[in-house]
Amino acid sequence: KLFFTDYGNAAKVERCDMDGMNRTWIVDSKIEQPTALALDLINKYVYWLDIYLESVEVVDYQGRRRQTITKGRQIRHLCGLAVFENYLYTFNSDNRSLLRINRYNGTDVQALARLDNAKEIRVYQKRPQAAARSHACEADPHGTPGGCSHLCLLSSSYKARTCRCRTGFILGSDGRSCK
Repeated sequence: KLFFTDYGNAAKVERCDMDGMNRTWIVDSKIEQPTALALDLINKYVYWLDIYLESVEVVDYQGRRRQTITKGRQIRHLCGLAVFENYLYTFNSDNRSLLRINRYNGTDVQALARLDNAKEIRVYQKRPQAAARSHACEADPHGTPGGCSHLCLLSSSYKARTCRCRTGFILGSDGRSCK
């Protein structure tokens, strides 16, 4: 799945398949300017910052169990969001500090370091990631991903895929090659 925010005409948090199909709104009420998003891949939660409503909130992948983690004026200066273990990490552009927020108790907020010019944050860990199951976009015997000449995008399950072409090309009638 691909998760994203939109605060155009109607603000929302959405999800879709990697090929853009099955687009679903998971949050579309009491939301104004969702500017950053982080996923808890293990527990299947979506966290976001809303700088207009000055809140950090969370829902599950279906948009249920919505909770406010923290609220307050300090939120309007936050940018970027990452989740790791029991904490959310973000950057305060006003005082240029890296913040750690307890995602279960939003009152536990700590400044960890001062950083200049940060706009985004990512968490990397040494612990190896679980091996991925085989999927429809694995390279075929000719080395092309999923048999697609340009791009292979996973669809509604790991067994389904959609081929797409780079800009300036069109997908051939075989659904795999680009011309």
